Amino acid sequence: MPLRSSLLATLVAVIWGVNFVVIDAGLDGMPPALFVALRFAAVLVPAIFFVPRPRGRMRDVLLIGLFMSLGQFGLLYTALAMGMPPGLASLVLQAQVAFTIVFAALALREAPRRAQVVGVVVGAAGVGIVAAGRDAATPALALLVTLAAAASWAIGNVIARRLGGAGRGGALGGLSVTVWSALVVPVPMVLLAVALDGPDAVGTALTHLGPAQLLSTAYTAWLASLVGYGIWNTLLARHTASAVVPFTMLVPPVGIAAAWLALGETPAPAELVGGAVLLIGVAIAVLPPRGQKMSGVSPGTRGRSAAGAGQPSS
Repeated sequence: MPLRSSLLATLVAVIWGVNFVVIDAGLDGMPPALFVALRFAAVLVPAIFFVPRPRGRMRDVLLIGLFMSLGQFGLLYTALAMGMPPGLASLVLQAQVAFTIVFAALALREAPRRAQVVGVVVGAAGVGIVAAGRDAATPALALLVTLAAAASWAIGNVIARRLGGAGRGGALGGLSVTVWSALVVPVPMVLLAVALDGPDAVGTALTHLGPAQLLSTAYTAWLASLVGYGIWNTLLARHTASAVVPFTMLVPPVGIAAAWLALGETPAPAELVGGAVLLIGVAIAVLPPRGQKMSGVSPGTRGRSAAGAGQPSS
């Protein structure tokens, strides 16, 4: 990609990496499901009055939102509230690449390349190392919930791939899907918060929103979702997925560095080793075959493999 596009992709990776620490800060005293509802309410309003409705069927758009937004972030916020370290969460969530390849092979009959199979195996080994050698302060259940968030994201990727994905005619791609798919999130998340935490806790949280919650909501909704996706989908429309998607591998290092600087979070040695193995697996899976150029091509010729189907989300 041109230098300008590479710098924009790096900027998005930094925004998404810092996002994990920002979410963790806002969760203090806030029911996770309610915080997800606030984030996507802020994504919706006022953007929904200015962003055109996607040309695809709304049922399909909402189905993407069910897994990419409601499922992924409902589970991720819950994992962070359970004690999952933000830096480690940014790393484990990259397992979505391996999940996407597996789910696409099962649901879409997209046969993965040999390198993608190797990448899935290596990535799974990395997750295993993280699980076995995690710090005692990292609950096993929180790790499993984070993996469930990655799986939900992957299912959303496969649905988007089946329906045409971003950049193939534009019917289901772009910022419009980010905004309109958020319709499925706020009401179910508020109801879930009431069911899990009780109406009193929800009412208290809403009437005692502090600067941390407000700033976190603004960052995650407007910067991470709207600005991040606006740039990202523009890059995907102009360049091959294989040229853009590898920049997501910058998200975990940024997330770990941000957690270290802001929270003093130091991953255990086994977590770092396992994370490195996981990222190697992701790199093997998403990088193009030898000899294939990573420069941009027309949108109609890209997005053919399962590895390129995933859209990062944070």
